[in-house]
Amino acid sequence: MESRKRLQSFFVLFLGIVIGVGLTVERISQAEKGPSEVPVPYEELKLFSEIYSQVKSNYVEDVPDKKLIEGAINGMLRTLDPHSTYLSKDMLREMQVETEGKFGGLGIEVTTENGFIKVVSPIEGTPADEAGLEAGDLIVRIDDSPTKDMNLMDAVKQMRGEPGTDIELTVVREGFDKPRSFTITRDIIRIESVKSRMLEPGLGYVRITQFQQDTGNKTRKAVAELRDEAEDGLEGLVLDLRNNPGGVLSAAVEVADAFVTKGKVVYTEGRQESSRMVLRSNPDDVLNGAPIVVLVNGGSASASEIVAGALQDQDRGIVVGTSSFGKGSVQSIMQLSDGSGLKLTTARYFTPKGRSIQAKGIAPDITVKPLEVSKPEEQARRLKEEDLPGHLANGQAGAEEEDQTEGENGQGKKEKKASYLEDYQLNQAVNLLRGIILVESRQAS
Repeated sequence: MESRKRLQSFFVLFLGIVIGVGLTVERISQAEKGPSEVPVPYEELKLFSEIYSQVKSNYVEDVPDKKLIEGAINGMLRTLDPHSTYLSKDMLREMQVETEGKFGGLGIEVTTENGFIKVVSPIEGTPADEAGLEAGDLIVRIDDSPTKDMNLMDAVKQMRGEPGTDIELTVVREGFDKPRSFTITRDIIRIESVKSRMLEPGLGYVRITQFQQDTGNKTRKAVAELRDEAEDGLEGLVLDLRNNPGGVLSAAVEVADAFVTKGKVVYTEGRQESSRMVLRSNPDDVLNGAPIVVLVNGGSASASEIVAGALQDQDRGIVVGTSSFGKGSVQSIMQLSDGSGLKLTTARYFTPKGRSIQAKGIAPDITVKPLEVSKPEEQARRLKEEDLPGHLANGQAGAEEEDQTEGENGQGKKEKKASYLEDYQLNQAVNLLRGIILVESRQAS
């Protein structure tokens, strides 16, 4: 409980940038004062001042001071990692509006890759998903604007808009012979973050599409309803986190805590004391010890990796699928003196056993790739956090030397229109769950 209270007072823990998905801001902190605490690099600032003066005096056109300063700020942050960025007043305001959980958007999480905007994952049931965007797509043009070296938050702002209006995204995808255009109609994004159903007698299924503030409570409610529906009791559960791009840290902790009965769920480490936390589980288990199979893939990022990593490390669930995205960093939102904001990477998060997921991901206990009818050379390797230029290092010796491959195309959105028998990964998860239940029943007898 102490850890939970500390979580509420921690300024903001963002685990991704999502277009059209509500993310909960715990609290936006004021940027720390006290510049005397940081040594001032006078020589370097002198050089900056000289260049600034030359541009103001000699550039072919007059450039507003605000544009030059913001350009310098964005350039500085771009050298850090793909997730640190400057937020104008309007951008910060929009980010706060997201906490309502609905606004005009597309429903995709994006990051940067090779100077372009890259889709981490479309959210199931959103306009982006229905239009056919896929994890790993590179957006090279937004309407008539090329995205090369475009600021990520500028791209986010451009893709948001009034519901009912159209936007054209030009996409490069492995397997396309040339870029293709997708026309998407913006909509009010209302995401039902938790979906559940019985797969067969005794076997339940819970799919989490994105982590919102109330996802923990909804997960507990979904499991309770499955227990009531199961005539002879709920014997096992498939927890589907495929193509889930993340969301709110507190929601991820609550979901993991619903199944883990002791020990750590996740902990974070950063330079400042405020960015160092240990979040622990409570002793209750909504499944009463029944086995869990967790499905992940390359579109499972951030908060999804926290849940999968916690259940894996605590021997509470078996992770099945393909390696996850590998975003193991925490972003804090700091409000600046003029009302603008700074989204800065301030910590890495670690699984209970001390594994950093950053640029590495969660490796499944059992690798199951989607069933595809294609030649091996046609199967694309999904882009990961480790592929992003300037990505934050893992922070553990030798962690980035391990070779991880990915050969699946993301099947999470298929579940909504197909039975689990037609979803190969889900089918294999069910078979595994049956086997675990059989072994445990024999051991009990």
